Amino acid sequence: MPGELKQKLLRLEEDGQNAYGFLASDEKSSTSRLTEPLDTPSPDFQLQKTTPKWVHFVAGGIGGMVGAVVTCPLDVVKTRLQSDSYHEAYNKVPKSRNPLMKGLQHFGETCGVILSIYRNEGGRALFRGLGPNLVGVIPARSINFFTYGASKEIFLKHFNNGQEATWIHLAAGLSAGFVTSTATNPIWLIKTRLQLDKTRGKHYKNSLDCFKYVVKNEGFFSLYKGLSASYLGGIESTLQWVLYEQMKSFLHRKSVEIHGRDGKTKTTRDHVLEWCARSGAAGAAKFCASLLTYPHEVVRTRLRQAPLAETGKPKYTGLIQCFKLIIKEEGFSSMYGGLTPHLLRTVPNSIIMFGTWELIVRVLS
Repeated sequence: MPGELKQKLLRLEEDGQNAYGFLASDEKSSTSRLTEPLDTPSPDFQLQKTTPKWVHFVAGGIGGMVGAVVTCPLDVVKTRLQSDSYHEAYNKVPKSRNPLMKGLQHFGETCGVILSIYRNEGGRALFRGLGPNLVGVIPARSINFFTYGASKEIFLKHFNNGQEATWIHLAAGLSAGFVTSTATNPIWLIKTRLQLDKTRGKHYKNSLDCFKYVVKNEGFFSLYKGLSASYLGGIESTLQWVLYEQMKSFLHRKSVEIHGRDGKTKTTRDHVLEWCARSGAAGAAKFCASLLTYPHEVVRTRLRQAPLAETGKPKYTGLIQCFKLIIKEEGFSSMYGGLTPHLLRTVPNSIIMFGTWELIVRVLS
């Protein structure tokens, strides 16, 4: 009797294994005789689901820190080319109408500004504002990665039955941009003031001294100057997230086509190449997003700079007024002042940041 029961159980187990492949086919037709593989979550999906949120928080901060240190000199140049006090000093040579020649002129101008700062102000000036930049970058990137992941998970679970969609990435990106901009705007304002200080540290001794000066002379809420432009800049980070997700999805589909879903045939070289491709996708996404939304960077810098008009009153009083006045006085091309160093900084910064983020996530997981 026990032997017969054991045989029946083995037979049931064998029948179940043979029938397993028809489960996916039954969704389409009960008459199908060809088995189809059941959809399984992608490795990226599994990684996102099984990795604790604090890991993304920490990894985002470390990635942002590494990228900020490497690209700090270009950030100083970008900020100066965006400001009105440096705009006339650095933009003396008329630009060519040829797009290629114009790009080369911008590149040469960027290198010239770096050399000028080094010769006249010393090497430390190229890293001016790095302190508040790191203080801002680390929490900003941590908050951004954390908020994006948490928002995406909520939208997927409650609004789209767990299915990926472009509007999910869009909504999660907007949420991350709003939270990050609100939390870190005072830090970016301090960084901008320090980078535009021509007195070699005589006006502001350090970040704390600059913070006290702004609060004492301009009021606490002046720390949020340029916040409206920062919210506008949230569109840039949102576009970057959407484009990055689309590129990463494309790369994953290609990987599945070549190596299958389990990826057992991948070599170390394949893993490295895929990591490089995903990091490059982050840089490409940042490049496209920056070209579309760059004017807000100039407006945000001017609002944070807070220059005074001849009457002694603030020259820029709001987002729209600042846009109109810059175009009226300096022309539309000035809305792209500092674009070359901005792209030279942000594109490699994104590659380094996302690449480091992924490595740290895998190490901590």
